[in-house]
Amino acid sequence: MVLFRRSLGDILRSRRTELGLTLREVSGSARVSLGYISEIERGQKEASSELLASLCDALEVPLSDVLRDVADAVALEEAALVAAAPTPIIARRPDEVVASAA
Repeated sequence: MVLFRRSLGDILRSRRTELGLTLREVSGSARVSLGYISEIERGQKEASSELLASLCDALEVPLSDVLRDVADAVALEEAALVAAAPTPIIARRPDEVVASAA
């Protein structure tokens, strides 16, 4: 869940800065406290669906676009984690014979 919150916050912050908006401006437009938006952008708080819809309206971006971008970011992070995971070593019994392909 932390990965989702962090990705969501990064995407919302990126959109806000693209538009050249301050937290105060988004806060006024979305009718959400500045501190709460800041915590969402830093991945420290969960955004309810209603709050997220309000933020998306203030940022002039469809909710579906934000959720798609978050899903893509999470998928990339998950793939990186799988790629970095060590390959498990399969222990064999000392008396086990492994057939040769030759």
